[in-house]
Amino acid sequence: MIKVGVIGAAGRMGAAACAAIAAADGLQLVAAVDATQGVTAEGVTISKELRALADAHVDVAVDFTVASASRINLPWLAMHSIHAVVGTTGFSQEDLDTFKKSFTNSNCIIAANFAVGAVLMMRFAEMAAPFFDTAEIIEIHHDGKADSPSGTAISTAQRMAAASNGWANDPTKHEAIAGARGAKGPGDIPIHAVRMRGTVANQEVILGAQSQTLTIRHDTIDRTSFMPGVVLACKKIADHKGFTLGLDTFLGI
Repeated sequence: MIKVGVIGAAGRMGAAACAAIAAADGLQLVAAVDATQGVTAEGVTISKELRALADAHVDVAVDFTVASASRINLPWLAMHSIHAVVGTTGFSQEDLDTFKKSFTNSNCIIAANFAVGAVLMMRFAEMAAPFFDTAEIIEIHHDGKADSPSGTAISTAQRMAAASNGWANDPTKHEAIAGARGAKGPGDIPIHAVRMRGTVANQEVILGAQSQTLTIRHDTIDRTSFMPGVVLACKKIADHKGFTLGLDTFLGI
């Protein structure tokens, strides 16, 4: 039985992770950490101290917080030889380099998205990129998401830009309203961020070439869509040494 703790357990994603872990075969939720303490998550009392993870002898800690908190959490987990499954985004390359150096006695995966369909969407967009001249990304998230564009959108653009450098120039000479063409992401691929009530998380990648377009879209209906990936990562993290970026290798793609 793999003992798991969740950091950010009182948040929406953290609470969903607690429920999924508690219900999963082979996993046991033994600790929960959040600034909101004194309540319970799936029968586990939430503590505000990371020490609760060590006291519960967790094998794996799931971190669904924010980048500023994870910069503290991850070195602590590495120091205590606890595997880390991280759904937080917003890290700099310097942050990632630091995490790579830190995890020597335990392992860490940071994934922009744990939904299997979203991981496949990014992979398909990366595969398609060399065959098209233009591309744009539209990401749609709930109105409670504070950052934009999403980590998934940025990661998608990074992978597409690495796969192809033959993108056509944007013909736009004038924007009647600044920002109408979206933000320029990696490879100058435009990214449009929508924040909309009634949605959870959706992304559409549109690629165009002569006389054709290809649209790759993933829709998240509920936060539970991320949980199979989280559970998979908790079960497989011990087999993937050191630092892993993205869920791809855990899925064998």
